[in-house]
Amino acid sequence: MIETLEPFRIELTGYCYRMLGSGFEAEDAVQETLVRAWQAYDSFDSNRASVRTWLYRIATNICIDMLRSAQRRALAIDLRPAGGDFGAPLPERAFVQPVPDARVLPEDTAIRRETVRLAFVAALQHLPPRQRAVLILRDVLAWKAGEVATLLSISVASANSALQRARATLQAVDPGEPLNPADPTQKALLSRYCEAFSRHDVQTLVALLHEDATMSMPPFSWWLRGRGPISLALNDPNAACAGAWLVPVEANASPAYWQMRPGLDRPFGLVFIDVRGGLVTGSTTFLNVDELLPLFT
Repeated sequence: MIETLEPFRIELTGYCYRMLGSGFEAEDAVQETLVRAWQAYDSFDSNRASVRTWLYRIATNICIDMLRSAQRRALAIDLRPAGGDFGAPLPERAFVQPVPDARVLPEDTAIRRETVRLAFVAALQHLPPRQRAVLILRDVLAWKAGEVATLLSISVASANSALQRARATLQAVDPGEPLNPADPTQKALLSRYCEAFSRHDVQTLVALLHEDATMSMPPFSWWLRGRGPISLALNDPNAACAGAWLVPVEANASPAYWQMRPGLDRPFGLVFIDVRGGLVTGSTTFLNVDELLPLFT
């Protein structure tokens, strides 16, 4: 029985991560899914549904239950205007959290990798839970409308209507462009950025930024927009980035790096770089490393 259910763990975790916006919550949801499936396996009717569909139905119900009283996870730019003081750190529950690729992206499927980008997952959080499930199942996992309708116990017309509304919302809140790993221009841009970061070459870093680039540092809601404010922040003597360097890590199918600092035996932060049109459009540095490391080890 375990051998039948376990192969679905990674793809289910990816589904629950998109639904919930947290790797830890996704793993909890999947563990509960597998426990419920194990307990009910003897009553499972293989003539009416595949094991995969059955597991997704259980996982969807668990995620929807978890989302009933939860606040929407977001990125810093969704929480307050740019600038101002850092303020107090917010609880983990306020932010969409990063996740290792290995936890959510099965190696043997054609699931679109860009659908675990932070911006995409944050955009999904704008959708009501059932719309969220419909869009993920249809546009990410390529389920048919009839399959989604059956899973959610709704009509095909209702499933199609929910998908149209979800797509419209998503288009409005996620205009981002995923990285193309084969694009030599983007690869060269990231290489120049990492080299400039290791030299603490602020002039070069700023020159690589889009004029409307953003910078944020969860768990703080503080963030900046524009080359000028970001330049001031990077040149701040209290920023203490001199001597730091970036080490690539596979997370959220995005350009991601551990920020290392002299004298520390663990990473200082987890950095995500967004790129578009040959320029860096944003950087997000998660500072809650102690909370994140168990997921990445």
